[in-house]
Amino acid sequence: MGHTGTAAALAGGFTLVLAMPNTRPPVVDAEMLKLTLDAARAKARCDYAQFVGAGPKNAASLPDLGPASAGLKMYLDQTYGPLRLDDMTLWQEHFKAWPKDRPIVAHAESRSMAAVILMAALYDRPVHIAHVSRREEILIIKAAKERGIKVTCEVTPHHLFLSANDSLLPVGGEAGGGGRSEVRPRLASPADVAALWDNLDVIDCFASDHAPHTAAEKDSVTPPPGFPGLETALPLLLTAADRGRLTVDDIILRMHTNPKRIFNLPAQPETWIEIDENATYTIRAADHFSKCGWTPFEGWQVRGRVTRVVLRGEEVYKDGKVLAEPGFGRNVRGE
Repeated sequence: MGHTGTAAALAGGFTLVLAMPNTRPPVVDAEMLKLTLDAARAKARCDYAQFVGAGPKNAASLPDLGPASAGLKMYLDQTYGPLRLDDMTLWQEHFKAWPKDRPIVAHAESRSMAAVILMAALYDRPVHIAHVSRREEILIIKAAKERGIKVTCEVTPHHLFLSANDSLLPVGGEAGGGGRSEVRPRLASPADVAALWDNLDVIDCFASDHAPHTAAEKDSVTPPPGFPGLETALPLLLTAADRGRLTVDDIILRMHTNPKRIFNLPAQPETWIEIDENATYTIRAADHFSKCGWTPFEGWQVRGRVTRVVLRGEEVYKDGKVLAEPGFGRNVRGE
């Protein structure tokens, strides 16, 4: 939630971001939550909230942080950082203790995803599955919804528009052996991508899963997983709408209406974005505000550009310029 990341958010049409806790060090206690929110208060240009991370020893202490957080994030598969929980009895402790009026979000893939949906059924409370990427996952979620289990899910643009067949090497070279393709969950097969589009009605949200690791980090011998996504998500989806793959109403439902409901987010009065739906251009990382200096969609032709963003009655972005100063953003969970 720094000044460059929230500038990228506004440029991409996002007026509120929910930050994840798998940082170094991770946000797993009151001290780290306070440090993170203090930094955001000074730097954020858009509104924000911060997730806390489920760890092996904090199930009893985390509930006190519920009102101040965006929700609880559980990492049940390989991810960036030290928060992976392999023991399902630890999952149970968090499901029992976490306040019922606060969201639980799970990074869970394949069988662990099915297991955490079972937890939602056992404890009769909602769970939100982050960045679904495979056919088997979306079909299990569909079946769970049909049986009344309280599960929602999200898909990222990179899992909708890229597959494991796509090579994301740096322009003009092969430094790092293709580290720019590293992401969690991994890019899936074309058949998996097709299944996501075929089951769009099961998908509740589109989420950026923005991870602005720099080009140098991605091209290193130990590339961290993750893609930048805040400035490319909306243009990619608007381009898909222009091609008839979905509608603008589908985008609004999954990027505004449903996230507001699922994560219990407050209204942002006098807030809107303006888009030139006819603008066509080429995605270039050099034009972006993100500090990372690269994008997996470099050179893609898109249709639809954010031209103006108004947040709480203030013009914060217009025609390629971020106007909001660091510190303008508000913590939507209160101080």
